[in-house]
Amino acid sequence: MLEKLSHIGIVVRDLDQAMELYRDIYGLEPSMVYESPHAKAKIAFLPIGDVTIELIQPQNSESAAGRFLDKRGEGVHHIAFGVKEIDKCLKELEKKGVRLIDKKSRKVRDSEWVGFLNPKSTHGVLTELIQED
Repeated sequence: MLEKLSHIGIVVRDLDQAMELYRDIYGLEPSMVYESPHAKAKIAFLPIGDVTIELIQPQNSESAAGRFLDKRGEGVHHIAFGVKEIDKCLKELEKKGVRLIDKKSRKVRDSEWVGFLNPKSTHGVLTELIQED
């Protein structure tokens, strides 16, 4: 079902400041930096090996990342696993008793579909499934 570890999402207060650590000190070059209307956040992807670090700066406190930042501060927000058939995976997981945030996948970019699992079913870890076409 799970094919690979795709990325680790980290919520930050200031993306430029976070980039000083990840780019300037750790030496990771961003593959993409963009503003996501879906997530209401400015996001940077920094590949390292087969995994990507996703830095997320919320644009407001009403977004999911903004609520996380207000409640918990900066830190790991979610872990994402790559899958081939996301809607099939979501249905299978629900049948096995996993609580879902998304019962159907959502398109977030031209070639990416995501669905989130409720952390109450995943030992406190917000889990994202992602299918890249």
